[in-house]
Amino acid sequence: MELTLAKQAVVEAGIALVKEGLIQRTWGNVSCRVDEERFVITPSGRDYLSLTPDDVVLVNIGDLSYEGDIKPSSEKGIHANCYRLRPDVNFVIHTHQTYASIQGMSGFDLNRVPSPYDELLGDNVPLAAYGLPGTKKLKKGVADALLRSDSNAVLMFRHGAVCLGKDKENAFAVARALEGACELAVKERMREVSGKPAAAFKEIADYVAQKLTQSTSIRDYAPFDSVRVFGAAEMTPAGGGETVCIDLSTGMPLDFEADMPETAFLHAEIYNRRQDVQAICHSKEEATLAASRTGLTVRPFLDDFAQIVGLTLPNADYNPSNAKRTAKQVVKKLRRRDAVMLDHNGAICIGSDKEEAEAVKLVAEKGCKAFLTADLYGKADDPICVLECALMRTVYKLKYSKKK
Repeated sequence: MELTLAKQAVVEAGIALVKEGLIQRTWGNVSCRVDEERFVITPSGRDYLSLTPDDVVLVNIGDLSYEGDIKPSSEKGIHANCYRLRPDVNFVIHTHQTYASIQGMSGFDLNRVPSPYDELLGDNVPLAAYGLPGTKKLKKGVADALLRSDSNAVLMFRHGAVCLGKDKENAFAVARALEGACELAVKERMREVSGKPAAAFKEIADYVAQKLTQSTSIRDYAPFDSVRVFGAAEMTPAGGGETVCIDLSTGMPLDFEADMPETAFLHAEIYNRRQDVQAICHSKEEATLAASRTGLTVRPFLDDFAQIVGLTLPNADYNPSNAKRTAKQVVKKLRRRDAVMLDHNGAICIGSDKEEAEAVKLVAEKGCKAFLTADLYGKADDPICVLECALMRTVYKLKYSKKK
């Protein structure tokens, strides 16, 4: 493909990956073959929505050398192997799509791919061995998986997936087919373990949460998102509604006639104690809500959770009736983390802006799905080791989060 067209295709694909929810933040990467010796790929740690063709990097397939001052994705070696081992492949996307990531935790290949997904994926999707992001071990694991299968997709243990296509449209079709096949596989595992069908993930979440729950709390309060505005915070119901402006010094609404959100003092305490926080999101989606009901600390089963959320997602009991004391306990557990569980009330997620808080929320939700599904696969006691989580978190905070 002509170089300019290849770079434009990569830019368009990066935007599509974000909009379709196949990646979050700077995770994932996209490449396009230019000729037998070269390909272009997204740069390292950059926001895909702001990319231009000039940001896309030309890389040599043979030795991974590249032109210009912009550093290519750290996963360039994986893409090079895809083009080297599959001459018919002209486009590669590395995703962090939800069900493919969750199914990859099973530790097994995705066998007996059902129709019609097998038309794009083949009968078997291999699972690549685990390796930390950007490492030779991860690169080798994907290459080994490609060598033992003719599938157009590879699952990556604890990480995501690689989807290959003859062009951009074909690679995206493979990614969508993989997500559909993996969703069916997860629901089938639910049926095998529980004897119950699962029409949606909520049934899986409720089944596992009921099994694991240790908390007896029945406290429930409405979720609010907020943004810092000078010495105040604008709080809006998570599902949409009228905004309430609260004074950070008191935690009370500036408009005395406004209804006070039950979490107003909690938001105020977070902003007062964490000057780096400019936005807060409160997730009560099915997975985070179910995980918060267990009373357990959620550990990372996926790489992006360790990087973006933190080494753990602990449970804290916020009580609006004793807001001052319990808000301080929540803030204490937010130390060195970007999210914390609220007992029976989902998770509070923070960020340096609204976009970052939303990204933390989405990754926390996926991480909670992984936490709950791990129980179905008998992996509940096998999260990513603490040292590897700490390394990934440090690299992300010091390097990639600053590039977004």
